[in-house]
Amino acid sequence: MTGIVNWFAEFGTKLQFVFMEDDRYLQMIRGFFNTLKITAGALCVGIVIGIIVAAIRSSYDKNLETLKLRGGFGFHLFRLLNGICRLYLTVIRGTPVVVQLMICYFVIFVSAKDGIPVAIFAFGINSGAYVAEIFRGGIMSIDGGQFEAGRSLGFNYLQTMWHIIIPQMFKAVLPTLCNEFIALLKETSVAGYVGVVDLTKAGNIIAGRTYDYFIPLFTVALVYLFLVVVLSWLVGRLERRLRRSER
Repeated sequence: MTGIVNWFAEFGTKLQFVFMEDDRYLQMIRGFFNTLKITAGALCVGIVIGIIVAAIRSSYDKNLETLKLRGGFGFHLFRLLNGICRLYLTVIRGTPVVVQLMICYFVIFVSAKDGIPVAIFAFGINSGAYVAEIFRGGIMSIDGGQFEAGRSLGFNYLQTMWHIIIPQMFKAVLPTLCNEFIALLKETSVAGYVGVVDLTKAGNIIAGRTYDYFIPLFTVALVYLFLVVVLSWLVGRLERRLRRSER
């Protein structure tokens, strides 16, 4: 019993030394908010890219025969856009996110002084490829009669997509999109490669200064675990609510 008490006392002393001395806990807080900032920004960028790419690819797949019959500039334009989207998906999904991040920071935005916007851009581009496939699957799952209903209301193709198809698609893919958000949150842990002090980088800096890796890194792991558990719980509640609304 005495040994356990002594261990807790020693652990408390180490905890105070690691985080409270020189206000090192403030670095963890800043890293935590930088992680949330990068994740939220990248998700917004990814959703915008995902909608555009998914709309182009699903429109091309659904209307390929009609476009071939009509021919002309519209067919060749759609074919070009679809080819660009396919190339984007192949390249982004075929290369590691950390390599994409380093290319963005050290090659494309070499003069950037703040790594956070670059990280948002890089993770957003990466997330957009996966979000696009999620959205494309959702659009392709919508019954073709919904397109005909939009046309009967006087909508053109773009208006039908915006007012009828995309709202239904969001409802269908929202749980999967939330899981992509969870994956994106964990992927941002490599942002420290380009000098961004995110949660993981803050823990590593504190570990290097105190020569104690156990407490800072386990604290980082627990924070990520807490965030993922909370987000998973929210996703579960959302899925249950969507199932109830379908009944």
